[in-house]
Formats: sequence, structure tokens, C-alpha cells
Amino acid sequence: MTAHLARSGLLVPPGKGRTLVTPAQQVTFKVTGEHSRVTSSFEVVVPPGFDVGAHLHTRSEELFYVLEGELDVMAFEPRVRSGDDWRQWQALDGRRVVRATPGTVIVVPPGCPHAFANPTGEPARMFFQASPPPDHERYFEELLTLLDAGTAPDTEAIQELRARYDIEQLTPLRHDLT
Repeated sequence: MTAHLARSGLLVPPGKGRTLVTPAQQVTFKVTGEHSRVTSSFEVVVPPGFDVGAHLHTRSEELFYVLEGELDVMAFEPRVRSGDDWRQWQALDGRRVVRATPGTVIVVPPGCPHAFANPTGEPARMFFQASPPPDHERYFEELLTLLDAGTAPDTEAIQELRARYDIEQLTPLRHDLT
């Protein structure tokens, strides 16, 4: 006879979870590798002027769900990966960057260039999942430490950080401190 081990689920009430706050972003950890073998989940507040920059992951899959506000988003291989402004890129099938509003879902498979930015004057809020855990958890912790300096991002430090966490940066990360 095999013993059955009872397992408990995880319940994270609204407004709860470990939250990291900087002028560039606010990230609340909802589900971590401690609780799931398959995904890390976060609630992210994206302030006006924040642009994550176009990038891709060779191993990670991501899902974004816009809860509040608006974000410019892209998730496609562009005809040409050129220039610092991914918002001008176009896919081979003609797709372009779109304005995501509440209820929009973006799924990004491994190897797919993607980006988001908040071009509005109001914060946006999204639910974000990354698989597998815990790389994005560690990445967020280190990135927010770099962005918390209160100055323009140190592009070399961010580039090194991203390289360690399976992130190939295609255009620069930007955020407006005003």
C-alpha cells in the first residue's frame, strides 16, 4: 500500500506577495519556483515612459495579460532587426506593433522577439508568467536593484545581467525618471 501525501495549494490574496518597487517598475511575486515546477507569476506595474526593449529568450516561454492601462506590444520576428525603435518593426506577414488594452493576452514562445512599452501618461498593470522558474524571479530581483539607482540605466550592467538570464537584448531598455 502506498501512502498518499496530501498537498496544499497556494492562495495569494489581492495586494499580497513580495513586492519590489523602483521608479522604473513595480513587480509583485505571486507564484515562484518554490510553489510551481512550471511557471513563475508576477503582477507588474509599468510606469509611463518604461520600454523593456525588444529581446528574446532561447528557453523561456512568457505570457502577458493586460489588466489596466495600455501598452504598446510586439511578439513577432521582424523582417529586419534594425534600429533602436522596435515600434517601427514589421513582421514578414505584415503585422505591426499593437496597442494592448485590458483583456489583451500576449503569448511569447522561445526564440520570438518581443517587447512592451507604456507610451501613455498613466501606469499600466499586467499579469506576467514566465516558464520555467526561477530565472525570471532572480532576474527581476537583480534588474530592479540596478534600476533603483535613480539615474539612467547602466546599459553595460543590464546587458551582462540579461545575458546571464537567457535574454538576448535587441533594442535598449529605457525608462523616463520624470
